[in-house]
Amino acid sequence: MSENSFQTFYEELKLLVEKFENKQTQIKVESDLDFDSIKIFGEKMDSLTRAKLGVEDAAELAYTTAEHHPYWGVLYNCTEITKTILEKWHDEITSEQLDEIKWNLKEIQNAISNIENKIKK
Repeated sequence: MSENSFQTFYEELKLLVEKFENKQTQIKVESDLDFDSIKIFGEKMDSLTRAKLGVEDAAELAYTTAEHHPYWGVLYNCTEITKTILEKWHDEITSEQLDEIKWNLKEIQNAISNIENKIKK
């Protein structure tokens, strides 16, 4: 793609979105053209679902990053806690899930200690 092709795509997409908005279709578009990124949300999208999708993106990075990366433990365990919290947003967290969160918190602390030790060297 040429340098301006994504911008051209975005401009044409805005026209298409406007066409559907004129037909009373609820659409929300967010863009970050510095990174050639566009998100499109329909009327069923709510804040909780958006948060879950965002955490899935962060979790994917954690799952595909090698465990020897210095920040892996913090990212991985934070995403695991966040996924549990968002899944239980409208329900009660079980004692098993709370134990898992506590374990994740200990792992975060261990990962932070490892980062601090590398900084001190």
